[in-house]
Amino acid sequence: MNFTEIIKKKRDGLSLTKEEINFSTNNYTSGKIPDYQFSAFLMAGFLNGFSKQETSYLTEAMLHSGKVIDLSAIKGLKVDKHSTGGVGDKTSLIIAPIAAAAGIPVPMISGRGLGHTGGTLDKLESIPGFRTDLNLNEYKRILKKCGAVLIGQTKEIAPADKLIYALRDVTATVESIPLITASIMSKKLAEGIDALVLDVKTGSGAFMKDQKDAEELAHSLTNTAKSFGKKCITFITDMNQPLGNYIGNWLEVYESIEILKGRIKNDLYDLSVILAGAMIFLGKKSSTMNEGNEIAIKMIESGKAYEKFLEIVKLQGGEIPYIENPGNYPPSKFIVKLKARQNGYLKQIDNYQIGMAALDLGAGRLKKNDKIDPKAGIVFNYKIGDYIIKGNVIAELYTDNKAVISQVQERIESALKFSYHKVKRVNLIKKEIK
Repeated sequence: MNFTEIIKKKRDGLSLTKEEINFSTNNYTSGKIPDYQFSAFLMAGFLNGFSKQETSYLTEAMLHSGKVIDLSAIKGLKVDKHSTGGVGDKTSLIIAPIAAAAGIPVPMISGRGLGHTGGTLDKLESIPGFRTDLNLNEYKRILKKCGAVLIGQTKEIAPADKLIYALRDVTATVESIPLITASIMSKKLAEGIDALVLDVKTGSGAFMKDQKDAEELAHSLTNTAKSFGKKCITFITDMNQPLGNYIGNWLEVYESIEILKGRIKNDLYDLSVILAGAMIFLGKKSSTMNEGNEIAIKMIESGKAYEKFLEIVKLQGGEIPYIENPGNYPPSKFIVKLKARQNGYLKQIDNYQIGMAALDLGAGRLKKNDKIDPKAGIVFNYKIGDYIIKGNVIAELYTDNKAVISQVQERIESALKFSYHKVKRVNLIKKEIK
């Protein structure tokens, strides 16, 4: 086959065959198709779309570009969770130890940051020594030993997705429902799960800005999971403001530690309990979703979830002293307080701009090969509906790059809108799909 002809076909809005999609995926994965050509293919698909059949073909091609893991030797129903990403979304770090502490095996294969959103792997790797590049034998051993493991796509697991994921991040082809579906499901189906909880974000800080698009993605993901015989519960959740208060890799690890210790109970805590509760329900450790939520809360309050997190970190090579004493983590060179210039209720946040501000500070990648500063990020102190007094510290900025501070301050200030009138708070859960 001629890949240029395949690009033309997709550029002209025509449907591709299973053979054409397999050819494209396999040859890009093997290095026979260069980045610049596959970028053109992704953009053609982004602009003209992929049909449900093409999406299924692409998912299958990416899934079978590597091994499909057999976890039948590990007792219990294996359950994972996936979020479509947002600003401050660190629930994986919290719910994996909660579910594992409740007796649910959690085989979690995660991704890196995409665009303005952070990635679970980048957060975990901010813990000195933490390894996300485990081989399959290590993956199975740790899962069997402690009930949870969090790794990235290895050469053996969905290698096509690993390459395509990185390319989408820097070619403005992230916000495509078929490409997101194929990316998520190829990893999840490869990791050996029996069931899946999905968290599809909607709002200014999500890839799906409109709830209608989020629902379309949610149904696409849910239907794909079920077509492969996996049980699935999907939540559509709000991303019009940062989830939790900490944005940036180590900052998000710190907030996760505080949640697991029961010291912080905010919107991040609430969502983590709901997602973990759904995992516990799908893993048949509770008879209802509400009972699952209650068990999740008990895992935090008893200290079992935090102890499980310590166990995961230790088994994956992370340095425990930084988890037990996070204040010893190396500080940023510059910590700047952004203060309110007026009184008023916080009415609106352009959450995309908050995510981009964190990237500017060094918390993410602007180019494919950029290095992340794990310390960089933002502590955002308020939620929509809060009353703020002039002079209050709205946000704290952490960076080693002094040159970006002024533009970041301007970006954040322009992203906020205030009202003299009381503002309704945001509903965290928009919809549930089973």
